[in-house]
Amino acid sequence: MNQVVVTGIGVVASVGDGIDEFWSSLKSGKSGITSVTRFDCSDIASKVASEITDFDPEEIMDPKEVRRNDRYAHLALAATHHALKDANLSRDDLVPERTGVLVGSGIGGMETIEKQMTTLIERGPRRVSPFMIPSLIANIAGGVIAIDLGAQGPNFSVVSACASGSHAIGEAFEMIRRGVADMIFAGGSEAAVTRIGFAGFSSMKAMSTNFNDDPSRASRPFDAHRDGFVMGEGAGVLVLETKESAEKRGTRIYAEIAGYSATCDAFHVTTPDGESKALTLCMKQALESAHIEGSQVDYVNAHGTSTPYNDRSETVALKNVFGDHAMNGLQISSTKSMTGHLLGAAGAIEAAAVCKAIEEDVLPPTINYEEPDPDCDLDYVPNEARESTVGVAMSNNSGFGGHNASLVFRKI
Repeated sequence: MNQVVVTGIGVVASVGDGIDEFWSSLKSGKSGITSVTRFDCSDIASKVASEITDFDPEEIMDPKEVRRNDRYAHLALAATHHALKDANLSRDDLVPERTGVLVGSGIGGMETIEKQMTTLIERGPRRVSPFMIPSLIANIAGGVIAIDLGAQGPNFSVVSACASGSHAIGEAFEMIRRGVADMIFAGGSEAAVTRIGFAGFSSMKAMSTNFNDDPSRASRPFDAHRDGFVMGEGAGVLVLETKESAEKRGTRIYAEIAGYSATCDAFHVTTPDGESKALTLCMKQALESAHIEGSQVDYVNAHGTSTPYNDRSETVALKNVFGDHAMNGLQISSTKSMTGHLLGAAGAIEAAAVCKAIEEDVLPPTINYEEPDPDCDLDYVPNEARESTVGVAMSNNSGFGGHNASLVFRKI
């Protein structure tokens, strides 16, 4: 089995364009959450989001291709360009038939769906764009990336709601480990900050509404006054390759991916299992696949959505898996407190944060942690970044449908 390492990171998010700006923002506890500006939300209960306001897709794509593709694909390609550069690669360095792309999305082209449904209702079916279908499907970002890179290896999209990005990275890890590909661009992208997206999630009462007048305080994982998640948009793409390839190139290695697991609650479409049986199993299996004991884990980047049910059930799972170590030594944080929840891209940008934490031995904080919840009583690295040796770290993500993903990273 090949050892698999991360050699490049690309991020496009509200808190930063590129890994350096993104990581600097996380370390400083900067929130990217503001009042919604992309559409009129005066009649929607939640009015805050983690928006990207200064992104111009024509800087990376031909204007014609920009019009033919959804915003989620624009963001995915931008993150890929960042990752390619960060890995000290050019397109000429890639071996097409041994290079793959696994970029997931929880929803795909939601902006396209909204625009084209409006066109259908107001102007009739003949005015619906012939590019509607290819621009909205959740696999097309991977196709766009492959065309741009000339990558002819494995290419498919993972669609598992908010676990999509983590599953994409995990499946890429498994494929490289087995020798199916030598290098894979893996991650997730999402652009669901739309009127229809907000209407749907608000109707479910899943989004924060108590901090509309103070947006930067709205995402508050594990805090007693959390009242829902804050939607974000963006993309994260990691360059995964064999350790042998990375060493031959003489490039920087952020971390090794050592383990991965995927499970399902098989409990409820949207509500996590209160006993956290499947998430517990997921973390245990990820550790087993990495041949790592729970006591060796220094840091967990939690799913930590800032919803009452999720944070409570994830805390239960962490206690199940880590036992006494969960209460004495394990450090946990949720970077969603700063980035908001990027749905299908969440696992990708959070894996990026884990890689930087390992590289620099710095833990990003959980901001807005003001009043502890008695049911969430672990060390969530509150409010300020912390210098701490990180030899082994885990990243967890879960999604509607009961999907769970756990990734284990190790310092090289």
